[in-house]
Amino acid sequence: MMIRLSSGIAANPRFQLNPFFNPQKPTSLHAQIVPLRKKNFSKLRDGDAFDAAAYESERLSLDAAAMETMAETARKEIESDQESDPKAWKWIIRKKMWDLMEARNYAMSPRPVHHRIPNFVGAPAAAAKLAELEAFRMANVVKVNPDSPQKQIRFLTLSGEKKLLTPQPRLRTGFFSVLESDFLKPETIREACTSVGVAKYGRAIGLDEKIKVDLIVIGSVAVNPQTGARLGKGEGFAELEYGMLRYMGAIDDSTPVVTTIHDCQLVDDIPLEKLAIHDVPVDIICTPTRVIFTNTPIPKPQGIYWDKLSPEKLQQIRILRELKRRLGKETGRKLPTGPSEKLPPTADRKRR
Repeated sequence: MMIRLSSGIAANPRFQLNPFFNPQKPTSLHAQIVPLRKKNFSKLRDGDAFDAAAYESERLSLDAAAMETMAETARKEIESDQESDPKAWKWIIRKKMWDLMEARNYAMSPRPVHHRIPNFVGAPAAAAKLAELEAFRMANVVKVNPDSPQKQIRFLTLSGEKKLLTPQPRLRTGFFSVLESDFLKPETIREACTSVGVAKYGRAIGLDEKIKVDLIVIGSVAVNPQTGARLGKGEGFAELEYGMLRYMGAIDDSTPVVTTIHDCQLVDDIPLEKLAIHDVPVDIICTPTRVIFTNTPIPKPQGIYWDKLSPEKLQQIRILRELKRRLGKETGRKLPTGPSEKLPPTADRKRR
C-alpha cells in the first residue's frame, strides 16, 4: 500500500509522536560535536598518516552544520507561498516522510532521520533484493551513494568482487573514490564500506578517468513506484553526481538507476509536472519485501544544467568549478549561472 503525504498527515495525532524533531526549534547538532580538525584531508600527501578519528570528527561536524542549515531552509520553504515557491512541495513531502518514519519507529540509526537519506528497518533485506537483480549480478562497476541505508550494498559490491564507485561525502574533498576488493584484505572490506574506509582505502578519481558504470544506486526519501519519480534529502548531490558522470561518458540513458527504501517510503503524490529537468528518476525500487520495475516515463538528465546551479553551490564544490571551466573552454562561450541561494556549509573547509 502506498502512502499519500500531500494532505492529512499534519492533522493526524500519530505524527506528533516524534520525540526527536521540533520544527520550531531544531536541535543544534553542530554544537554537540567537538571537531578535531588538525589535517586538511583534501590535501593529504603520499606518506602522510591517515588520522581516522580526526577525519570522522570533521565529517560529523560538517554534516551537523549542513543539516542544521538545511532544517532552516526547509522551514522557510514549507512556510512560503507554495504557488510562488517551486521547491515548497518537495520539502512538505520530505518532512512528513521523516516524521512518519520516526513516529512509526521505522527509522534506524543515525537518528533523527530528518535531513538525511533515512536509514530504515530492513535495509539489509532490501540490499539482498537488489543483489538478486540481473543488473547487479552482471555489473562490473557499481556506483553507490555513501549513506547509511546503502552500506550493505557497498559491502555486497566489494565482496562480490566488483568495483565500487562512491562519491566523497557531499563532494567536499573531490569527486569519486574507487575501491576494489583485489586491493583490500578480507578483514578490511567492512571498514571500506564506511566514510572513513573510503577515505582510507579508496583511490580518488577525476573527470578524466576512463570508467564505465554499469549500475547506479541512489538513496531516497520518497519514491513513486508508478512513475519512478524520486525525492532525495534536498541538497541535489545525486543529480550533480549523475550529471558529471554523463559528462565523463561513464553512463548513459540505458544505465539502470536503483534505489532501496522502506515500504512506507512508497508514495503516490509526487507530481510529474513539478519535477525539475535535473531530477533523476529511478528504474527499479527494492524494499525489504518486493522489487518494483517502474518503467519510468521521466527523461534522465543529460548533464549539468548550469542555469539551475547557484553561484554559491558552484563555489562550494571544486570539481564543479573545474568542469565548468573545461566546458567553457571547449565551447568557447560563457556558461550560464543559476539564481543565488543560501546553502549549508557542506564544502566550506578552512585551509590549514
